[in-house]
Amino acid sequence: MKDKAHIVVIGTGGTIAGRGASSVNTSDYACSVLSIDEVLSGIPQAHAIARVSAEQLMQIGSENFSTTHLLTLGKRIDTLLKQDDIDGIVVTHGTDTIDETAYFLHLTLKSSKPVVVVGSMRPPSSLSADGPLNLYNAILVAGSETSHGKGTLVVANDEIHSARDVVKTSTFKLESFRSPYGPLGYVVEGSPRYYRTPARRHTLSTQWSIDAIDELPEVGIVYAHGGIDAAVIDATAQSGVRGLIYAATGNGNVAAHVVGALQRARRRGVQIVRASRTGSGIVIRNAAQPDDEYDWLVVDDQVPQKARLLLMLSLGSEQRSADLQDAFYRY
Repeated sequence: MKDKAHIVVIGTGGTIAGRGASSVNTSDYACSVLSIDEVLSGIPQAHAIARVSAEQLMQIGSENFSTTHLLTLGKRIDTLLKQDDIDGIVVTHGTDTIDETAYFLHLTLKSSKPVVVVGSMRPPSSLSADGPLNLYNAILVAGSETSHGKGTLVVANDEIHSARDVVKTSTFKLESFRSPYGPLGYVVEGSPRYYRTPARRHTLSTQWSIDAIDELPEVGIVYAHGGIDAAVIDATAQSGVRGLIYAATGNGNVAAHVVGALQRARRRGVQIVRASRTGSGIVIRNAAQPDDEYDWLVVDDQVPQKARLLLMLSLGSEQRSADLQDAFYRY
């Protein structure tokens, strides 16, 4: 009989570690107050499917996650993955930026072992709390041989998502986590079932290793809206950023009165990336704007917050605009 997989569960806080006075009001609670041991005590069934170890790395709501937190988490996971007696990692995490953290790990970890990031929309104190089953399923997925080589995963609501694709789409619904091309698979009756694999490069096939990253250049995001003031772009460009993601309307459309501000930013050496605020779809190069003429980049299909992370990593290793653009098409 095969030994149980050894899964390390890393606690970072979030709603999954929250507690509220009301069992029906799911938004009025204290975030990140339960330790990872307390969270795991709610699912003793997990010990039947894996050999579970736990450690508390940090205890914060994910809206507070900084570049320093990302690097700390990534390096700790990297150290654990190098141990022969560890088969997979689960990270409990707040849902606000779970997609960003998971994507960063997806691009920088150098292991085929499963890494699963998991959170919850409701605190453990609420009726029908989703955290216990989400965490149980995450441990199940991390311990499955079928999860190897698929990069970092996000498990929620019985679905298994690729970190590249998944985004949070609702402030309160359990089915908040969505991928534009659908999940990679599902947890069905206690068994992970995969129906597709990630097509873009990740983990072992990327050009970045968390081992070699000690700092990241800053990249800003400007969100477009009707009547946007060009001064917002000027201020962001002058704040010390190396890149600027312009979350534009539609297919990366840029209002005529702010084109000049984006051009000024580019002349300052700031890389300009056209994205879309719509949440899905492809931004076509040289369609809404003459990107070649302006030396701007486009995100392909990536959402602004993840495009920011990809550009931060790319600016650490690439300088040519053509190479930076290629990164958006590769990853």
